[in-house]
Amino acid sequence: MPEIHAHRRRSLRALLRDAELDALLVTDLLNIRYLTGFTGSQAALVVHAADEPGAESGTVFSTDGRYRTQAAKQVPDLERVIERPSERVIAGHLAARSGHYRRTGFESGHVTVDGHEELAAVAAGVELVRAPGLVERLRLIKDASEVEAIRMACAAADRALADLVEHGGLRPGRTELEVARELEARMREHGAAGPAFETIVAAGAHSAVPHHRPTGAELAAGDLVKMDFGALVDGYHSDMTRTVVLGDPADWQREIYELVRTAQAAGRDAVRVGADVREVDGAAREVIDQAGHGEHYPHGLGHGVGLEIHEAPALSQRGAGRIEEGMVVTVEPGVYLPERGGVRIEDTLVVRDSTPELLTLTTKELVAV
Repeated sequence: MPEIHAHRRRSLRALLRDAELDALLVTDLLNIRYLTGFTGSQAALVVHAADEPGAESGTVFSTDGRYRTQAAKQVPDLERVIERPSERVIAGHLAARSGHYRRTGFESGHVTVDGHEELAAVAAGVELVRAPGLVERLRLIKDASEVEAIRMACAAADRALADLVEHGGLRPGRTELEVARELEARMREHGAAGPAFETIVAAGAHSAVPHHRPTGAELAAGDLVKMDFGALVDGYHSDMTRTVVLGDPADWQREIYELVRTAQAAGRDAVRVGADVREVDGAAREVIDQAGHGEHYPHGLGHGVGLEIHEAPALSQRGAGRIEEGMVVTVEPGVYLPERGGVRIEDTLVVRDSTPELLTLTTKELVAV
């Protein structure tokens, strides 16, 4: 999809001109993937602010010989330099044409102090300027191809959970690890390259630990079982949490489940274009606070999802910024009662100009298995 990546580079050039930069040296591999489509493990890229479509003479991509064939296929529309280490190669290119790259930004959030000193020494005659977050600013808003990849990842996770339940994968005697591994295997069966992150399966009292790592603990009748998982498709992540109960739910389990479900609905409804991220968080948090469980809700409401499982924006009390159309975010409140059990319900959704589009479609009714 060279045209998609060319469009993204054009959008980046507008940001470079606004920042009075001649170019940007890109060294973060995810940002390189976003701008070029390259999926290898070693690369660097310089994007020139003045280049025009079809004549990107100042935009140069570099990787090493292991990826010569791959780079030719994935980055056919840019000048390619096959030499290692790519960061030094590109820095040398900047020095050779220092008049063309007088003021070049670099991704200071991804470059170490020693790395910057090395680049500055090689890029003689070029002023290297801190320019954090420029590509990430573009990545906040997902284009149609990104949304489709995330939609496919969400579908793989939905289908995996449905298969797990249908085939009796949630039953007393199975371990948390067994359930987690089956979920991951079933996501692969439905088109995922793998899990989006380490799958969380937490049963019984473990469900009260927000980020419990699955163990050999066995599921038991009466347990709440919290499953936080996602699929990876074409480099894009999905994220979903569902909590079920093994057998007939107790009154306290129904109570906190309905509380979380109500809070989650309030959070989803608050995801509107122009809303402050703190207000979105507050819409769900207020429901839980008013029920007297504020101390049992220790995390933010959600986060962006894309090439990384946790991206901007942060929907939290400490977040900053406003919701924009095209963002993909999670909404995931929870209530966790120590030594008893906890509930989290999480969806991934796309911000639209009216009602958000829900990508995770598994029911949010309390399921007893």
